[in-house]
Amino acid sequence: MEWTISTHGPGLYDFTSDVAAQVSGTGILTLFVQHTSCSLLIQENADPEVQTDLVAYFDRLVPPASDPSMSYLKHTYEGPDDMPAHIKASMLPVSLQIPVISGRMQLGTWQGIYLFEHRTVRHQRHVTGMLR
Repeated sequence: MEWTISTHGPGLYDFTSDVAAQVSGTGILTLFVQHTSCSLLIQENADPEVQTDLVAYFDRLVPPASDPSMSYLKHTYEGPDDMPAHIKASMLPVSLQIPVISGRMQLGTWQGIYLFEHRTVRHQRHVTGMLR
């Protein structure tokens, strides 16, 4: 199973329904994002302010390389968002495991699967998955 998620800047991109459409059987679904500047999250899908607040929190925690507090960074030639994106991705999961029973992911009522984009420019992100 594979998914391509188009992003257009920092934020959480819900792709729960895309995953659900490809899942069948019973087992453990493992998802893995094939990039080093974004993450995967299971997060609340009811109130979009949760996603906005998460982006704001991580931007405050790890500001762009152009921020004076980040002047120690060396990896800056790909833009002021690149190294901070790598830092955020190192703090957050790049893989998830989700139980599946009879073709249904066992997510909670208010849970969704998100790609958390940390870069400011558009990307095509690739997530691969396997059910065992």
